[in-house]
Amino acid sequence: MPTHIAIIGPGAIGGSVAAWLAQSPDLQVTLCARTAFDRLIVDTPNGTIEAAPEIITEPAQVGHVDWVLIATKAYDAAGTGAWLQHLVGPATQVAVLQNGVEHVARFAAMVSAGRILPAVVDIPGERSAPGHIRQRRLGTIVVPEGQLGDAFLQLFAATPIAVSTSDDFETVAWTKLAFNCAGAISALLLKPGGVVWRDDIADIQRAMVRECVAVGRAEGAHLPDDLPDTVIAKNREAPRDSINSIHADRAAGRPMELEARNGVIVRLGQDHGIPTPVNAIIVALLKAAAE
Repeated sequence: MPTHIAIIGPGAIGGSVAAWLAQSPDLQVTLCARTAFDRLIVDTPNGTIEAAPEIITEPAQVGHVDWVLIATKAYDAAGTGAWLQHLVGPATQVAVLQNGVEHVARFAAMVSAGRILPAVVDIPGERSAPGHIRQRRLGTIVVPEGQLGDAFLQLFAATPIAVSTSDDFETVAWTKLAFNCAGAISALLLKPGGVVWRDDIADIQRAMVRECVAVGRAEGAHLPDDLPDTVIAKNREAPRDSINSIHADRAAGRPMELEARNGVIVRLGQDHGIPTPVNAIIVALLKAAAE
């Protein structure tokens, strides 16, 4: 009997993952979406792939599955509640494919924490229309090592997405957050990634990452002193016209993952008595801009 996987959120990440998983005859894929569409068409670095998974728009229409993969934006955690109520049975495992460092905390009120697997995802891409996605890189997914992580890894055995486990997931998650937090500058300025070539902007981003490093270390992550410079170097390697997701969301008038990317640094910094003035300013300005 095929392993039944339900994916909540058919955006760039959820749609790409669903399309690749649906290529396997050993997996049955269901997409949980707000809007119905016919099929997935994903332009990948390996060529275009298509898939026609079951697409459900009403939570009451689904039943228990083996795995739930949550690929919504971090701010939409509460919106998954109705889906989880119907999808999660006694043996269901839940993987959270979202930004930030609070994967388990967001869903602990809905699912037993022992059945939640946090995942750090790096699959760059954009959705141009429902079901139509451009996947810019095959990408990676990292999850904590252990029985649950090993089982998740097996789901992707037939895909080209590099899925791995880590014995120090806290560090992996905070390292990704260090890169994500700096991207809020583009959202604030509504300018693409090339703005990092301004030395004054790069200095602000370094300060944001230094705050992230300090808070991450207090949370148990092992982050190097040179991480701020690494973030700037990597950002300068990217195309100058690149648009990150928080920038795209603000430009389109959509909600932003501000709390998951920068607000969490400020909030946890307060818990640990660590000053985070630069991230706090960015959060305040973006909140005001969005009102």
